[in-house]
Amino acid sequence: MTDLLDKETDFSSMIDARLSRRRFLMGTAAVGAGAFLAVNPVAKAIAASMDSKLLNFTQIPASTSDSVVVPKGYSTSQLMSWGDPIFLDAPAFNADGKQDSQAQMKQFGDNTDGMSVFPLSKDRVILAVNNEYTNYQFLFSHQGKAMTADDVKKAQAAVGVTVVELVRKDGKWVMDPTGKANRRITANTEMHVTGPAAGHDLLKTKADPTGKKVLGTFNNCSNGHTPWGTYITCEENFDDFFGSVDEASLTDDHKRYGVVAEQSKYQWHNFDERFDLAKNPNEPNRFGWIVEIDPNDPTSTPLKRTALGRFKHENAAIMVNDDGHVVVYLGDDERGEHLYKFVSKNKYREGNDQANRQLLEEGTLFVAKFAMHAEKLEGEGEWLELTFGKNGLTKENGFNSQAEVMIFARRAATQVGATTMDRPEWVAIHPDKKHVFCTLTNNKNRGVKEGQDVGGPNPRAENHYGQILRWAPTKANHTSNTFTWDLYLVAGNPTVHQGDLYAGSANINKDNMFNSPDGLGFDNAGRLWIQTDGDFSNKGDFAGQGNNQMLCGDPETGEVRRFLTGPVGCEVTGLTFSEDQKTMFVGIQHPTGHFPAGGDSKPRSTIVMITKDDGGVIGS
Repeated sequence: MTDLLDKETDFSSMIDARLSRRRFLMGTAAVGAGAFLAVNPVAKAIAASMDSKLLNFTQIPASTSDSVVVPKGYSTSQLMSWGDPIFLDAPAFNADGKQDSQAQMKQFGDNTDGMSVFPLSKDRVILAVNNEYTNYQFLFSHQGKAMTADDVKKAQAAVGVTVVELVRKDGKWVMDPTGKANRRITANTEMHVTGPAAGHDLLKTKADPTGKKVLGTFNNCSNGHTPWGTYITCEENFDDFFGSVDEASLTDDHKRYGVVAEQSKYQWHNFDERFDLAKNPNEPNRFGWIVEIDPNDPTSTPLKRTALGRFKHENAAIMVNDDGHVVVYLGDDERGEHLYKFVSKNKYREGNDQANRQLLEEGTLFVAKFAMHAEKLEGEGEWLELTFGKNGLTKENGFNSQAEVMIFARRAATQVGATTMDRPEWVAIHPDKKHVFCTLTNNKNRGVKEGQDVGGPNPRAENHYGQILRWAPTKANHTSNTFTWDLYLVAGNPTVHQGDLYAGSANINKDNMFNSPDGLGFDNAGRLWIQTDGDFSNKGDFAGQGNNQMLCGDPETGEVRRFLTGPVGCEVTGLTFSEDQKTMFVGIQHPTGHFPAGGDSKPRSTIVMITKDDGGVIGS
């Protein structure tokens, strides 16, 4: 790779020297099948400065308690839990698991994930929230062992997206069951397909011979929030919901997306033939997309934006480049998959949201390739274009149109030579618009499976701790095809490992250590909030790390402090702020103890609100 680093915009000129020159130089490395990468640093990274002016709170210790813990001077309260009614005529939550599908249609969905706030006035906002999947052991009294057709409808009603209005009363946000925008979007909500794959034969089914009208969205992981006021929800592990008890004609492309013709744990295909692969092998092609929703109009039809490619979308980090083009960064959350970038064909027009709402309709999708340096964890990279007829995306290589390139974006990424990554999950753009961060959560296959070599931004074999990648586009231009990168941090356990990268980078210590960074987001001041979804066994390689947590980092000094610990068994995921940054909304997904009610109560996915006792900005 040549001419990738513009000498006038070296990465070190863009960020604080204390951090930009931080390197994890490696000496000889020996990699054996199934063995860890042996790393002997020949130069120690500069330790993170402890004088951050952004992190104005006292770090909390790791926790194994069945509660949400925050620093002194902060308080938590519960906004909504799975099953809470969101309409006046909705029934209250019943823990016996016997409520039917009609009840769930009017209640908050299960397993909260990504979310965004849309202000309406000083004291009224819309909150759009993903409901990723369901836990049958809690959803049904029979724990999924005696499913009926209505049980499947109930499960389908528990996923998707919940949109509600919040009103501030006595300084505290509460859900308003009379809100005009209140809405449930589920696995059976009608959606329109737009972009290059709309109407393609691979999207046509018996129920939809046009290939343009899809029912539903599910396994909605994280999200995005457009400058023109729409909500982006991201379809991730959609393959889990498909199955068959009969022989089905599946292709290698089905398998690349995890689709298999066997009994699905969710059992939808037993009662809804749309999910039976033997009857509808094209139905999986209608999922794995970015979906755009108008949160202000409960009658609007969600739009599946195929120009942004089909894969297991984690979130969508959206910004307007200085030249007016809209850029969207996207991670594909699976071991050995890729990091993508979309650039709109047309430009953003300030104040013309009608035109702006077409910006995700057309554009160019790219996938990242990183230079692999044997002796340092920083370097250069380039974005490879995924356009039919270019970079080997031709009929000779199995692609017959741009539609097929988008439908099989994973195969296209392999064809052009993209770098396989350690589960690229959330992407976050710094408010200065010069730097972008991405969580690489973990990868047990790194250094073990063919095509997943150790190197570059993925420096450890059998990586079970994860790292956070950072890059800067050339000349701060996000439409540029080149960038420079380094690792903001390498998660690890310095109490178990010493002298190698499994101990973590220099800004990780025994007091702030964690594993499997997942959720990621900036506040207005530039604080980087890091949420985890990892091993909470608190033993072995993870001894001392406790439950999943949320940390806060200062990208300038490199310091990282633990801000929140979650209850037993949960993932901490989803974060957004009120417009004044004085309330933080955080998701607690799939707790397994007795949170949120305590005692002997059933665990319920819950959105928690965090406020500062003095009424100030979170983190200040």
